[in-house]
Amino acid sequence: MSNAALGLTMLILIVVVIMLGFPTAFTLMGLGIMFGWVAFYDPNVHFWNNRIFDLMVQRAFGAMNNETLLSIPLFVLMGYVMERGALVDKMFHSVQLAFRRLPGSLAVTTLIICTFWGIASGLVGAVVVLMGVIAMRPMLNAGYDVKLASGVITAGGTLGILIPPSVMIIVYAAVAGQSVVKLYAAAMFPGFFLALLYLVYIIGWVLINPKIAPRLPPEQMQVPIPAWVQHLSQAYSRRMLPALVAASLSPARAMAAPPAEGGERVTRGMLLRNLVTALVPVILVAVTLATAWWYVVIYSQKVDAPAPLQVESVQKTASPGASAGGGLQEPPAASGGLSEPPASGGVQEPPAAGGLQEPPSAGGVQEPPGAEKSESAGPRELGEPAAPDGPVGVPDEFYIGFAITAALSLVFLIWYYLRFDAEQFEILRLLTISVMPLGILTFVVLAVILFGITTATESAGVGALGAFLMAWQAKTLTWEKIKQAVFLTAKTTSMVCWLFIGSAIFSAVFAILGGQALVERWVLSMNLSPVQFLLVSQAIIFVLGWPLEWTEIIVIFVPIFLPLLQHFQIDPILWGVLVFVNLQAAFLSPPVAMSAFYLKGVSPPHVTINQIFAGMMPYMLIVILCMVLMYIWPGLTLWLPKFLYGG
Repeated sequence: MSNAALGLTMLILIVVVIMLGFPTAFTLMGLGIMFGWVAFYDPNVHFWNNRIFDLMVQRAFGAMNNETLLSIPLFVLMGYVMERGALVDKMFHSVQLAFRRLPGSLAVTTLIICTFWGIASGLVGAVVVLMGVIAMRPMLNAGYDVKLASGVITAGGTLGILIPPSVMIIVYAAVAGQSVVKLYAAAMFPGFFLALLYLVYIIGWVLINPKIAPRLPPEQMQVPIPAWVQHLSQAYSRRMLPALVAASLSPARAMAAPPAEGGERVTRGMLLRNLVTALVPVILVAVTLATAWWYVVIYSQKVDAPAPLQVESVQKTASPGASAGGGLQEPPAASGGLSEPPASGGVQEPPAAGGLQEPPSAGGVQEPPGAEKSESAGPRELGEPAAPDGPVGVPDEFYIGFAITAALSLVFLIWYYLRFDAEQFEILRLLTISVMPLGILTFVVLAVILFGITTATESAGVGALGAFLMAWQAKTLTWEKIKQAVFLTAKTTSMVCWLFIGSAIFSAVFAILGGQALVERWVLSMNLSPVQFLLVSQAIIFVLGWPLEWTEIIVIFVPIFLPLLQHFQIDPILWGVLVFVNLQAAFLSPPVAMSAFYLKGVSPPHVTINQIFAGMMPYMLIVILCMVLMYIWPGLTLWLPKFLYGG
């Protein structure tokens, strides 16, 4: 059997063995070592001196030296702490009250909480299970169709793996040699756009067929108003904002109100705190507009500004010959640290007499096209200037858009506060207590990365600390739950690390056998146009998503396509985000469809797996529609990274 045939046999065999249920990471390592031993076999060399063992050590060393992976355990810990802290119950109740008058309000609330909670945790299984416990029975008890209830939980629960901060994006960045922050910025709009398409579908389906989501009974749509809030509304004004202002200035009548929750008496300090709560919409609008103005008009116009802190970037290999890890590039050896063994002791090409020739790619998936440009995250990367040579003028469109946005925001605030009665105030208070802390934490974690204030790893540390503080403040995190969160974090991180080592060994042997070069020649021989290649590659990944999970697709098959992007002049960031959206189907497509099995485990017995599968099918079509729109309108993906980092 020729070397290329051996390489293709490896590729086919890995799919078959994984589908049989063997662990992915150890299957990758086992096949890589077995075929590599055959590739490097020399009858004159002792079994233990086969160079595949040197390759295994070098690939493991290179994968574990990849600094991009440092943020994974911290982001995973952040997600598990919030999931174990049970912070979502109050959030679901308050959001459901806020959207109680929308068609299919429980389904809409479930999608919003899935999206928001998925962003914060990034754990598909945890979000699906948690929302299955919290939302499935209420929807079924309200008469919702089983397919609608199961579909919105499974589809919404997968959004966390797409919208930053996402572990999948970090894994792709390490495999493809791309900047994490650029990928985060590129995936932001498509992720929220996909959630919007889900929302439009749910509301549209309910409007067309109201029987699938009956309106809630009146008693479930009423908001319980505390006695002290009712007293303020009667004593001062029906509109709560002027009532709170008047009560803060003249609290005599307010102090006669019944105690609040927990027996707290009404005092001037309590009234001032609630006045700030009532002004939260004004504060959010003002902070958002001020941040946009500061960044565009002030910050981006600085010429001599000091360089911001460096953002993490996947390091390039120290030498072309050291790259053999399926896209996992070894960083340059730091001074004083571990270094690669000399070439004489490392893995070398087998003798020409054996017929085994290493391809020009030097044994691995090469750095993808455009990596030398997009590897850095704009002005925030190592070795790049802090800003362009001169400020780029603010376009007139920004001022026009800013004025229109400010005017519409003012109109909305006026309309909102004209209807701001005791019921609306109580809903806002519940939202502020349950949603605001998580919203602020998520915003801070993403903003400090995108604006170059911290690295992704430092931001993940801030997020993990914030998750602990939130759970501690809510008094829901015990020592036992902390141990569970840490154990699950170690388990998940170990799985990812073993996957990278296995992928590095497998792809190195695959390339040395000539499998990578054979695939490239085969694709180029078809004379595909860039559009045709894009369609073919995404179609293959879509089909692979049926039997395989996203981790296996990212570390095994994505590196096969990466070297071909330069030939077809396809932006690796755009292609990568298309892969992220495409892989949503991996969680929604039978027979694997792990989100369906997660939900089945916590659903009532009468809910069958076929009903869950049927509920997921329309969302697969929405994923395809989203990908089509992303290709037709590339700015949906590329506008934000170009605006933030240029290039």
